Amino acid sequence: SDVGLTKFDFLGLKTLTVIKNALKFVRDGRGISIDIDNLPLDDKKAYELLMRGDTDGIFQLESSGMKDILVRMKPDCIEDVIALIALYRPGPMENVPEFIARKQKKTKISYEVPEVEAILKETYGIIVYQEQVMQIAVAIGNYSLSEADTLRKVMSKKRSDEMELKEKPKFMEGARKRKIPEAKAAKIWEQMETFGKYGFNKSHSTAYAIISYQTAYLKAHYPAEFMAALLTSEKDNRDKIISHISSCRDMGLNVLPPDINESMSDFSVVGEHIRFGLGAVKNVGVGAIDSIISARTAGGPFSSLSDFCERVDQRKVNKRVIESLIKCGAFDSTGHKRRQLIACYEEILDKAQRRQRERMSGQVN
Repeated sequence: SDVGLTKFDFLGLKTLTVIKNALKFVRDGRGISIDIDNLPLDDKKAYELLMRGDTDGIFQLESSGMKDILVRMKPDCIEDVIALIALYRPGPMENVPEFIARKQKKTKISYEVPEVEAILKETYGIIVYQEQVMQIAVAIGNYSLSEADTLRKVMSKKRSDEMELKEKPKFMEGARKRKIPEAKAAKIWEQMETFGKYGFNKSHSTAYAIISYQTAYLKAHYPAEFMAALLTSEKDNRDKIISHISSCRDMGLNVLPPDINESMSDFSVVGEHIRFGLGAVKNVGVGAIDSIISARTAGGPFSSLSDFCERVDQRKVNKRVIESLIKCGAFDSTGHKRRQLIACYEEILDKAQRRQRERMSGQVN
């Protein structure tokens, strides 16, 4: 901004795609349309999931450190989630134990004056947000909103000289005008200095917390649909797929192997289970998948490997693709053993290719 340029900060959130896909799975499989932007913010199952630390795939709350805090903190309202996202950073993180102790009423919360209680009640008396710093400056120090914004900038940039020489006298003078006892005003200023320098922007934290809550809600109520959407978003990341499949097992969800008659390109939901997507099988490209799905849609399920080779476009579904599909179990449902199919698939494909060529040239054998 010093050279007159505007900075644009774009976030590409994979989580939004996960939410969109999960909603589609719920709509297609159960006929339920969820208004994701108007969820009840007091859903018991969503908070129970957070309290257990069952947060694989939950936006911003996946790390082991965050899971540990969730289990200790037991968040039961959206304000707790907003505060947690604001606190989970170097610096403010040291306030987390105190925040938890106050929330669970192990430590008494006291406020110097009633005006401060109204501002800090939702964060149990701890200054967490920059907006709270500004509200206190207005309510206690008699600042205008514009002056309070200047104080916020000075505080967050930790300009101690300016704080001590300019802002503190101004705050104390304002408190005198508001008839706040000097000792109390000094104590409030001290708290602002301690916590305020780490203050986080509440509106930013809220936007994140709502996405965290939406993902927790979907995972709590529609686990198969949510995990299928999560697996789809990571279909090119082998390590993540292994990790998420392990989470599915912990949740009692079966991830069924790929199947030429049931798998879509992405992971999908079949009853209470998840079906592995063809797009996550090594060596099976988009062209091959499109050909398989369109042949299946046009002519119904494949009865055998031979039927499959006859009907798909062999320019797109080559030997390498078929070998990968056999090895991952995609043909198991046709009743043949993988070892048998591996031994004869090349011969079956060659015969099918010959027949396709003859049909195209109009020749009869």
